[in-house]
Amino acid sequence: MMTFFISMAADVLVAVLLVATIASSVKLSARINRLKADEAALRSTIGDLVVASATAERAIAGLRATLDECDRTLAERLATAERTSADLSAHVQAGESVINRIAAIVGQARNAATPSAGPAAAPAVPRPAAVETTVGNGERVGAALAAAQALSERALDRLRARAA
Repeated sequence: MMTFFISMAADVLVAVLLVATIASSVKLSARINRLKADEAALRSTIGDLVVASATAERAIAGLRATLDECDRTLAERLATAERTSADLSAHVQAGESVINRIAAIVGQARNAATPSAGPAAAPAVPRPAAVETTVGNGERVGAALAAAQALSERALDRLRARAA
């Protein structure tokens, strides 16, 4: 009888272990299914990240190309502005020289029109703003000088504004 109890105890022990094995197998199966679902979600996320990084790389390449083009265009415009500034400066200097010569001629014409008491010293060359505008032709010349100077100042202001 003792062998019967030992045999029965061994069978019960095997049955309990079998039930425990089945329960742990069911739990492991559920975990494996969850891991597979997580793996699919992870693969999807990785695929989305790959697509996003490829898009970002293309966008960065486009931005670099745009930046290079802007840099090139800016350099060209700066060179053009410098050339234009130098040309305008030369024109302004030439205009001032012409205005000073005209002012000197007007001054000499006025001195010749008014009798002097003795030998007069060479007349001073007045600045264009200082030219008097009382004589008929002198009035026109003075107005022309003032207009020319105002135009040149406006042109210089525009050029400086563009350069800034």
